[in-house]
Amino acid sequence: MLEMLGLSNEMLGLVSLVILFTAIFIGFPISFTLIAVALGVGWLALGKVAIYLMTLQFFSVMKETSLASVPFFLFMGYLLEQSGLMERLFRGVQQLLGSLRGSLYLAVLVTATIFAAATGIVGSSVTLLGVMAAPAMIRSGYDVRMAAGAITAGGTLGILIPPSVMLIVMGPVVGVPATELFMAAVVPGFLLSALYISYCLVRCYIDPTLGPPLPPEERTQSKIEVLKELSLGVIPVIVVILGTLGVILAGIATPTDAGAVGSFVVLILTVVTRTMDWQRFRRATYATLQVSSMILLLVAASNYFGAVFARLGTANMIAEWLVTLPFPPTVMLILILALIFVLGWPLEWVPIVLIVVPIMLPLVQKLGIDLVWFCTLVAVCLQTAWLSPPVALSAYFLKGVVPQWEIGDIYRGMVQFMLLQLVGLGLLIAFPELALWLPRVLK
Repeated sequence: MLEMLGLSNEMLGLVSLVILFTAIFIGFPISFTLIAVALGVGWLALGKVAIYLMTLQFFSVMKETSLASVPFFLFMGYLLEQSGLMERLFRGVQQLLGSLRGSLYLAVLVTATIFAAATGIVGSSVTLLGVMAAPAMIRSGYDVRMAAGAITAGGTLGILIPPSVMLIVMGPVVGVPATELFMAAVVPGFLLSALYISYCLVRCYIDPTLGPPLPPEERTQSKIEVLKELSLGVIPVIVVILGTLGVILAGIATPTDAGAVGSFVVLILTVVTRTMDWQRFRRATYATLQVSSMILLLVAASNYFGAVFARLGTANMIAEWLVTLPFPPTVMLILILALIFVLGWPLEWVPIVLIVVPIMLPLVQKLGIDLVWFCTLVAVCLQTAWLSPPVALSAYFLKGVVPQWEIGDIYRGMVQFMLLQLVGLGLLIAFPELALWLPRVLK
């Protein structure tokens, strides 16, 4: 059949990519499109082997223990979201820093950083921060653009700072333990948070109208009340972080075990603090089931497509062709990241991590690029894409909960922080030790 069409296996693989991305851009469900294209192209080129590959890849995903941590971390995040513990944290930081210029920016970014270290859900983070912070920012006369930028940028930290669901999924794809990716992402994640905070402080120091102090009538006069609110908001989340991320980085437990412990700790905390009822628990459980099913089906489907694609030899053909280009490895790396950045505009991280990264993996290995460093760069790059108009999903999450803010102002605010992201990405490219130091120390 292929001889009649005049196509080699490698060219058929390229055709399958064109069909796949065309279908995704049109709006077909990604997981079913992956299965259909892989099965159709695989049967055409490999015959019954395509069926055997499907069985093998789906069962291998089912047996991948690290992926079992995905529902646990999602459940932990949704429990924190539904329980109101993050709102207490925000109110406490807001009151503590109320006398400073740009105090609400700081409150948003500190809360976002802590929330990111407790869970890795970008959509929930941006939505929750918008609901908590936007009304106070509007009342205090904060600059709409900077406010929108701080909320969306802070919300995207969850995609990078462990325990990131994206890093859990990326680990098996590139053959690197998720624990090493967690260690590598810690310093870049907090570096970006520090860049955001420093930018807001400097801008507000230069121009106080961008972020005036909290009005006196909105400040709590009792310091004891502030400390109480801060303690109720911070201590539970710190316990969660120590109960999950700490044991993972220390090598005491796997991400799956730590995720189970973290979910249990959060559930107990919500019961003890009486912030959880049956309706909220049901919403958290349903959201966990829905998102986990979507992610795990996508992982299985993309593994199957990747297996067929690899058997066709297209990935190696692309890698061998790119290696012949007269560019040094650093330039090739920047070109790969630029491609991922552009694809991150219309696509979510799932198809990029599960389709594009495996295609580029042979090239990365031939160039001798450290895989842990590469995965960290991809994560930062995809985080930047969340803040890149015109398709930045963070803007629509925020617009949904703060409809009075114009989408143009949200975009302009996001661009400021996207440039900070690019600065952080440049630092990570120039100084690989920012990602590789902690994994080497903790090994």
